[in-house]
Amino acid sequence: MEYKRVLTIQDISCFGQCSGTVAMPIISACGHECCIIPSAVLSTHTGGFEGFTFCDLTEELPKIMKHWQDTDIMFDCVYTGYLGSVQQIKYVAQIMGTLLIDGGLKIVDPAMADNGKLYTGFDEEYVEAMKWLCAQADIILPNITEACLLTDNEYPEKVDQEFINKLLSDLDELCGGCVILTGVSFNEGRTGVMIYESGFCSYYEHDLIGEGCHGTGDIYASAFVGGMMNEIGAVNAACVAADFTVNCIKGTIDDEDHWYGAKFEPQIPTLLEMLKESEEEAE
Repeated sequence: MEYKRVLTIQDISCFGQCSGTVAMPIISACGHECCIIPSAVLSTHTGGFEGFTFCDLTEELPKIMKHWQDTDIMFDCVYTGYLGSVQQIKYVAQIMGTLLIDGGLKIVDPAMADNGKLYTGFDEEYVEAMKWLCAQADIILPNITEACLLTDNEYPEKVDQEFINKLLSDLDELCGGCVILTGVSFNEGRTGVMIYESGFCSYYEHDLIGEGCHGTGDIYASAFVGGMMNEIGAVNAACVAADFTVNCIKGTIDDEDHWYGAKFEPQIPTLLEMLKESEEEAE
């Protein structure tokens, strides 16, 4: 396996097991160098905490890019998570265009909405900017709410195969790359991921566990990026990331004191075993 360098651009919530504090250890554990440009620093994430601190680092993004450009620091992959503003999205596009090697991967998690609603502080201008960024990506990882916003489809109370097919077609028209659509549920108690790549569609179904945990979207995306860097392909990476995320939730769900995130660290050995199995199957 070739050793690669990944740049993730998202916030750092110093406590709470999400965003950058999830991406860096998971991608590093997969065997690759993981660097970060923090879009903001928070004392905790915003899900259930009060009085958290917030430091906006928007204007640091182009400064970091310039320094790395001057010192010939380049990346095999740029993976973006939560971005706090339209201006940050614009800077991210510049970073992708400047610091990626030829043939490097642009992976965008358009983290902006869930359960039919935009996150607090986002508006239509932000959605349009995220559409623009996704159009430049090689791989996007939206949930169904985000996919509807990106494609101007109305969010449905219940999905069926016909709606998902239309959503995937619209997403393919938007980005023309690989689409990993998460949270696709056709059966009670089950959910899954839909992988659309080069005109072919695959579905991987797994357990739906309660209401899940904070940060599981970041865990999933980070494990997916790790799989892609290990060259197991999008379908295998999507399935491994799903199984890993389910294991993280199962290992956390009964711990009432650990309500703020998922215990992903004890599950990393299992992730590496799954990656190794997928690598051997791909040979």
